[in-house]
Amino acid sequence: MGYAFESNWGINLDLLSPIKDHHSERRLFIARVILTSIIGFLLLSTVIARLVQLQIFDHEVFAAQSQGNRVRIEAVPPIRGLVFDREGRVLAENLPAYQLELIPEQVADIDDTLQRLATLGLIDADDIVGFKELSESGPRFKPVTLKLRLSEVEIANFAIQRPRFPGVDFKPRLVRHYPNGEAIAHAVGYVGALSKNDLARLDTSSYAGTAHTGKTGVENSFEPYLHGDVGYRHIVSNALGRQIPTDSRNMADSLPDDESSAPGQNVYLSLDLDLQLLATKALEGRRGAVVAIDPWSGEILTMVSAPSFDPNLFAVGMSTAQYAELQNDLGQPLFNRAIRGAYPPGSTIKPMLALAALDTGATNPMRRSICRGFFMLPNTTHRYRDWKPEGHGEVDLHDAITQSCDVYFYELSGDIGIDNMHDYLDKFGLGQATGIDVRGEHLGVNPSRDWKRTAFTERADQRWFHGETVNNSIGQGYMLTTPLQLAGAAAALATRGTRFQPHLVAAVEDPITGRRTLTAPTRLADVGINDQSYWEIVIGAMHDVMQNVRGTAYATGRNAEYEMAGKSGTAQVFSVAQEEEYDEEEIEERLRDHALFIAFAPVDNPRIAVAVVVENGSSGSRVAAPIARAIMDEYLGYGGDAP
Repeated sequence: MGYAFESNWGINLDLLSPIKDHHSERRLFIARVILTSIIGFLLLSTVIARLVQLQIFDHEVFAAQSQGNRVRIEAVPPIRGLVFDREGRVLAENLPAYQLELIPEQVADIDDTLQRLATLGLIDADDIVGFKELSESGPRFKPVTLKLRLSEVEIANFAIQRPRFPGVDFKPRLVRHYPNGEAIAHAVGYVGALSKNDLARLDTSSYAGTAHTGKTGVENSFEPYLHGDVGYRHIVSNALGRQIPTDSRNMADSLPDDESSAPGQNVYLSLDLDLQLLATKALEGRRGAVVAIDPWSGEILTMVSAPSFDPNLFAVGMSTAQYAELQNDLGQPLFNRAIRGAYPPGSTIKPMLALAALDTGATNPMRRSICRGFFMLPNTTHRYRDWKPEGHGEVDLHDAITQSCDVYFYELSGDIGIDNMHDYLDKFGLGQATGIDVRGEHLGVNPSRDWKRTAFTERADQRWFHGETVNNSIGQGYMLTTPLQLAGAAAALATRGTRFQPHLVAAVEDPITGRRTLTAPTRLADVGINDQSYWEIVIGAMHDVMQNVRGTAYATGRNAEYEMAGKSGTAQVFSVAQEEEYDEEEIEERLRDHALFIAFAPVDNPRIAVAVVVENGSSGSRVAAPIARAIMDEYLGYGGDAP
């Protein structure tokens, strides 16, 4: 029996569909769960695959990157090689010193701190601006060097004041030191702070961690040997770049191996320190140079330029005021006169011109001339004066060299000719590079007709005149030589024409193995003279310059315990009018003649050749010759004393 229901509104409820389909909803839910599970599985699989990729396949790549993020490579600068003289005495060394440093992040007021340091005399007030810029240019936790070398007094003074300077301290390091200071400054040279020009020409990777490089002399020319090879060590740092101590053994073991730096090679010079000190003392208060050479090897025994300077100032860093003082010094202490000073050689070239005259047939040992104190070219009124106003009387070639008669060589000049003069002086190395193993030498001038045509632009100035040949015959006019060239010429006279290239470095030594590589002598072209007897004629006259009562340097050479040979020279700085006389006392010091002298000894078995130039010294025989004698005495074992 069935019943039909009606709602209050008269609707049959049995005829309506159900509001909720549970079966359909269940199927939809299951479908969604399955889809979500598949998506989740796929995502999880992707994550797992990526983890496998990162942890297994790319482990080494990302491990290296991770290590790189926490490990910083820090350069370990090499220890610079030492420099010794021929006897093994130290000329350049590395000494421990303390440098003053400031860490910007630990200093509350940098301006105030720098001002107070300047008040204590620890830094120069002129450098404050530069130090402040340095402190602001890099990471604030990195130290800024304020002073490279503190004296014991400065260390003591700062130690007392240290509590007042948080963030400022001194740190030990090695600095270059030159025990003999000014005596070796121009030969050994000095090291200085790296400049932009240095960084442009050097391999910067080889100078990581290095603040200095050789600037002049051997320090510069042998920089590749002295510098050494840079090393490196691994430093653990945090995200800000600060170093983290590696106290943990596991942390230390996880770091890559460090590479030690290789020290620079030691350099042995041919210089004799005793000669250096003697020559320095002899030139004290003067401007000039002394160069001495071993005639049979080209080894430079001494090379001194005066005035000089203290190379230690550059090694430890000097103030702007100190450098300006050196630059503005009228004596030019930074100028190496030994290899860069260009001087008229004066009568020192007379022995070489005598050989040229004999070899070309322009004269002979018997030719005699009358010296009346002056010489005149035909059809002219100009007088070429002799250094001796009253003249030397009748002289031959021997007398002309021994007494340094200008008139004899004036007369001879026309017979030799300027081109022959040039060719023979060229054989002795004048007016050309010697090839010394340090940079910066001046070429000088050995004039000729061809030289004048290229030296002047105006056609009228290119013509060579006979009067210029006359001047050239006594080492005046256009002719310029360096003390090094004169020493080389003296050495060629000593060996009767055998020549060697001058050099300062005698050996280079590996500091680890002790193995030395010696510098072999370099033979140059001989001075070709057809008749060997001409050498003895000229050298005999040079011997009498010093050891004959009529010689110009007899006062210097007499009573010597060995046979020596020499030649004086006096080079005019300015011209004296025809009607005027040269009065040394009335002339300003810097306008006086230069004094020159060349010598060698012993005559029959030469071991040393010397050239001395004293600027404005007036007389070669009176001023320069005693210095040459002292150098030879010392080297030959006769106890030379500075004149």
